[in-house]
Amino acid sequence: METVFIGFGSNVGDRVDLCDRAVTLLSLLPHSRLMGVSLLYETEPVRGETDPGDGWFLNGVVQIETDITPQSLLAILQEIERSLGRDEENRSGPRTIDLDILFYGERVIKEPGLTIPHPRLHGRRFVLMPLNELDPLWIHPMLKQSVDQLLREVKDPAQVQLLFPQPSTRYGSRPACSAPPGS
Repeated sequence: METVFIGFGSNVGDRVDLCDRAVTLLSLLPHSRLMGVSLLYETEPVRGETDPGDGWFLNGVVQIETDITPQSLLAILQEIERSLGRDEENRSGPRTIDLDILFYGERVIKEPGLTIPHPRLHGRRFVLMPLNELDPLWIHPMLKQSVDQLLREVKDPAQVQLLFPQPSTRYGSRPACSAPPGS
C-alpha cells in the first residue's frame, strides 16, 4: 500500500455538494483506505495557461492508502470527474470537480498524461495549505523539502481562506487526521 494525496476542487454548481460527492467516491475506491480529509478552503481562481472562470474554488486534499497503480488511479479520477459533470471539451475552464494526484508515495513519474508529483503543487497555496494540514512533514521527492517548508516559501499571490463555517457532509464523516485534544 502506498500513501497517496489527491487534490480536489470545484468552482461550478453546488461546490460543497460536489466536493463531498468526490470525497465519498474516493472513500469507496477498491484496495484503498481513506486516511484523512482536509478542511475546505475557498480560493481565488488561478489564471495563466487556463481560464477557470470567475467563480472561486472550494479546494481540499484527501490522503488515501492504496495499491491501485498510478495509471489506473488516474483513469478512475477522470471517470469520477466525468460522473460529476466535468466538461471534457473545456478541461481548463470552469469545473464541477477537478481531481489531481499530488503525490503517489515517493514515486516520480513522467509519462504522457501523468506527472507525479504534480508539477505545479509547490507553487500553489491552495494545494499546500490543505496538504500541510494532513502531513506537514511529507517530503517532496524531487525538491527534498517538506510540505511545511514549501508552504512557508510559496510566492503564490492568490487568496486562500479557510471556508467558515465548515459544512457538515451528507455523505459520511470526514476522518480526522489526528485525535482531538484531550482524547
